[in-house]
Amino acid sequence: MMSPGIRKLMLTVHVTASVGWLGAIAAYIALNVPALAGDDEQTVRAAYLMMDVVMRYALIPLAAATLATGIVQALGTPWGLFRHYWVTISLVLTIIAFVVLVLHLPTVEDMAAAAADPRVDITHLRGDLFHSVGGALVLLVPLALNIYKPRGLTRYGWRRAGNQRANASRM
Repeated sequence: MMSPGIRKLMLTVHVTASVGWLGAIAAYIALNVPALAGDDEQTVRAAYLMMDVVMRYALIPLAAATLATGIVQALGTPWGLFRHYWVTISLVLTIIAFVVLVLHLPTVEDMAAAAADPRVDITHLRGDLFHSVGGALVLLVPLALNIYKPRGLTRYGWRRAGNQRANASRM
């Protein structure tokens, strides 16, 4: 278990990374507006180029930090990774969101490369709004779970609780 000071520090880092990830998604969604509806070709090209920058230097690092600090938080506190449904669901959704994000990077790179080439007709680029809004919606579930912390132990959590009670009664 972590000391209270370390736990609070890690919680601060985790919340900061998580909120940053959501903020980076908001920026990415905002870039989709001119990419999909912009009339000025330079603005549309710039939006696609910035999507790549936001993905590489904000979304992926913040997602990785969120995942890593969330695991540290779970392992260093009584919540555990697999004791409570809300923690397990948050972990699974965060892993899925991170993996989808990393797997989607080549698509974003391709769109940015096309936008950077002045010979390419950018009207065929389709934007990325569905992906980014979907990612934001997926991340709102762990956010809500981490705030409300609904009751419910997993089978593993019940076994751990039973073992701890049995060990305590033997002493």
